[in-house]
Amino acid sequence: MKAESGKGNSSFIPHPSSFAKWPHRLALLTAVLTLPLLFIGGLVTTKGAGLAVPDWPTTFGYNPFLYPWSKMVGNIFYEHSHRLVASAVGLLTVGLAFALWLGEKRRWLRWLGAAALALVIAQGVVGGLRVVLLEQTLAIVHACLAQAFFALAVSLALFTSREWSEKSPPVEVTDAGRLQRLSLITTGLIYLQAIFGAVLRHTGALLEIHLLFAALVALHVVLLGARILTRHFERGELLYPAFLLSALLFAQLALGLGAYLGKFVMSWPGALTVTLRTSHVVVGALMLATGVVLTVRSFRLFSHKNSAPAREFAVGTARRSGEASA
Repeated sequence: MKAESGKGNSSFIPHPSSFAKWPHRLALLTAVLTLPLLFIGGLVTTKGAGLAVPDWPTTFGYNPFLYPWSKMVGNIFYEHSHRLVASAVGLLTVGLAFALWLGEKRRWLRWLGAAALALVIAQGVVGGLRVVLLEQTLAIVHACLAQAFFALAVSLALFTSREWSEKSPPVEVTDAGRLQRLSLITTGLIYLQAIFGAVLRHTGALLEIHLLFAALVALHVVLLGARILTRHFERGELLYPAFLLSALLFAQLALGLGAYLGKFVMSWPGALTVTLRTSHVVVGALMLATGVVLTVRSFRLFSHKNSAPAREFAVGTARRSGEASA
C-alpha cells in the first residue's frame, strides 16, 4: 500500500485508515455464506434436482422470495433453497463492492470488489440460463465459476483484514521464487482438478484425467508443505495454511475414494453417497481457497534475494549514472 503523499519508498507503509471494519466484515460474511451455498449446490447436482424448478428467474411463476414454504418439498426444496442462498450471497457481494468502492483507499482492491460483483452476476445468469436452455455445458461452467468465486471471496476477506493493511516490507529470501512458483502451480492444479471434477459430476466423463490430476495435486501439496515446513517453519502465516491444506488433501482423497466406491463399486445407502460426493466438492473448494491464501501470502511476505554479482552490478551502474549526470 502506498502512502498518500507518494514520497519515498512507501510501498508497504499502511495508510492509517487502510483497515476498515465493515468491508472486512462484509467480505468475511460473504466468504462464510458461500461455503454452505457450495454444499447446497452440490446437493442439487448429486440429487439431480437442478431442473426441479423449470422456470427462472421466477419459481413456478412466483416471485422467488414469496414462494410458499409449504410447496418446497422434495427436489424443489433443494433447488429453491439454492436460489435463495445464492440471492443472499449476491446481495452481500453488492454491499461489499459498494463498501469497497466508497471507503477503500487501495484502488486495486476496489476493482477486485467490482470483479467479485461481476463474477457473482455472471454466476447467477449462467445458473438461470442452464435452467431455461437445458444446456449441460452451462451447468459445468456454473460449477467452475462457483469455485472461483469462493476463492475470490476468501481473498477479499484476507485483503481487507488488519493483517494485510499492517504488513511489514517483504523479506528477501533465496527461495522466494521457488516458493511462489510452487504455490501458483499447486493452486492452478487444484482449480484444474475442480474443473475436471465438475465435468465428471455432470457428464460422467474424464474420470482418468480427474484421477491423474488428483495425483498431481497430492504431489504438489506435499512438496509445498515440505518446503514451508523445512525452510519457513517460523512463518505461521504460511505454516498453518500449509498444515490445513495437507489435512484437506487427506480428507479429499478419502472422500473421493468413498464417492468412487459408492458410485461404481459398492451399493451404499443413498444418503451416504450423496454426503460423500457433496462433501468432496466443498473440500475441493476449501483446498482452492487455502492454496490462494498461501500463494498471495508468499508474494506478500518474501521478495527475491539478489545475488552478490547482481548487487555489485546495480551499485556500479548507479555510480556510473551519478558520475555521468555530475
